[in-house]
Amino acid sequence: MDKVKILNLSIDNLSQAELLRDLKIGIIFTPNVDHLVKLQKDKDFFSAYQSADYKLCDSQLIIFISRFLGSPIKERVAGSDFFPAFYDYHKKNEVIKIFLLGAAEGVAAKAQERINAKVNREIVVGTYSPPFGFEKDEQECLKIFEEVNKSDATVLAVGLGAPKQEIFISKYKNRFPNIKIFMGIGATIDFEAGKFTKPPKLIADLGLEWLWRLLSDPKRLWKRYLVEDMTFFGMVLKQKLKLYVEPFRDN
Repeated sequence: MDKVKILNLSIDNLSQAELLRDLKIGIIFTPNVDHLVKLQKDKDFFSAYQSADYKLCDSQLIIFISRFLGSPIKERVAGSDFFPAFYDYHKKNEVIKIFLLGAAEGVAAKAQERINAKVNREIVVGTYSPPFGFEKDEQECLKIFEEVNKSDATVLAVGLGAPKQEIFISKYKNRFPNIKIFMGIGATIDFEAGKFTKPPKLIADLGLEWLWRLLSDPKRLWKRYLVEDMTFFGMVLKQKLKLYVEPFRDN
């Protein structure tokens, strides 16, 4: 599989159509600029990313950066685009049964209702919205295992945000014996429920999706986008000049 190295992450150079055709089993993560920044300093997040079978470019900004570095990525495959394409592709495939894990109370259930109506079958077979801090609560994690496993789902779509969703999948993937495909899908459950609106295609194509999200939730996202993620561009310039040094190289 063709890969493009950006900082310390090798991104799979796949189109959405290729992935839909080939995907039978595996873990899918969709890195964006924020992920790449976190991967420089969060060792647990970096380790979790090593468990992914597919790492797909979620951001048009990363497409632009890949061209700048001389190894262009062919297509942006954002989680919020891939997930609906996935369930539409499998709308008549009875083997595919999806469990939605994440979002606020009631949001995943609304997403389930809307998705099942779109495909005209019960493709989403269960949902659960864990409370804040659930990952530190053993009983809560056991409840999640039970809910997913009794649902008969074969696909687990986890929308808990990064790095929580990637670390959860990596740590507990073996606790879900019926799950063949794991996806980290971020805010996609909110989009599917109609809680938030995806940016227009033009905005995404210009690499301004981050600005759209910032304006929709400035109190929560200003620091991420305007402070933390700005370090990305300096690191990319170092990579271009062959001055970048990978963290965690002993892993």
